[in-house]
Amino acid sequence: MRIYFTFDPRPDLKEPLVKQFPHVEFIFHARLDEEELEKADVLVTYGEDLNDSRIEIAKNLKWIFVASAGIEKMPAKAIAERNILVSNVRGIHKTPMAESILAHILSLKRALPFIYENKRNKVWDKKAQLSELNGSTALIIGPGAIGSEIGRLLQAFEVYTIGCNRSGEDAPFMNETYRIDELESQLPKAHIVISMLPSTPETKHLIKLDHFKLMRDDAIFMNFGRGNVVKTDVLIQALEQKLIFHAVLDVFEEEPLPLSSKLWEIDNVTISPHFSSHSSRYVERSLEIFKPSLEKWLNGETDVENKMNILRGY
Repeated sequence: MRIYFTFDPRPDLKEPLVKQFPHVEFIFHARLDEEELEKADVLVTYGEDLNDSRIEIAKNLKWIFVASAGIEKMPAKAIAERNILVSNVRGIHKTPMAESILAHILSLKRALPFIYENKRNKVWDKKAQLSELNGSTALIIGPGAIGSEIGRLLQAFEVYTIGCNRSGEDAPFMNETYRIDELESQLPKAHIVISMLPSTPETKHLIKLDHFKLMRDDAIFMNFGRGNVVKTDVLIQALEQKLIFHAVLDVFEEEPLPLSSKLWEIDNVTISPHFSSHSSRYVERSLEIFKPSLEKWLNGETDVENKMNILRGY
């Protein structure tokens, strides 16, 4: 059994892994090497280093473990045709991402950008618009593992949480849950609208200008799922027309966000470079999912944790 990592974990994470599985041959590289890929039985990757030709090269490959939640950049059709099993690390992002989202909300509510700017300029000014998170309503579009963790933290601030998902079935830490096709009826209620949707054919450009027109003019819109849930031009239009108070964006249709993008120039938007899930514990948590899955795999089981439908995208 040859397992090829296209990233190199820290020694304190790598060494226990190798010790736990002494009969497995582990190869660790800082980037993908096609000669090693050709010999690999299992590939551990962030996913962005794969394409159709590399799947063709990987003659022995039977399982791809993706150390990321999203797989939209992977060659799905080529992988499906080979019947290669794909699993990911869904769930490990919930702690850092929920903390990032909460930090952004509190920053805007308690005027931290205003405070930081005044400090830089040596200005003593109390004329800030301060508000409270307590008692507000948050609408979470896609209340999965991350969205539910956001809901848990928000409820500690006595925020009323509403979830929107495909089924309308109850989601953890949501006071109410509705189907995604009922989104329009819920938008006017929310002081905070958070999209955690993955990138699928159904979610692409789901949120349109009419949705922003239904939001409160003091609403905060946050996109921490995938950038193509809303067209960039639509976002710009909504912000320029002041249909909402502020947008916080961690994901974009094109990444890195081009220097020519008008979003850089708009005042009522916060731009985060798609790193809200980053943490010093990221690889540690990934391996906590990989190890029990590898135990199953070595015992001939294919029902590993977070097994995915590569063509559906989740």
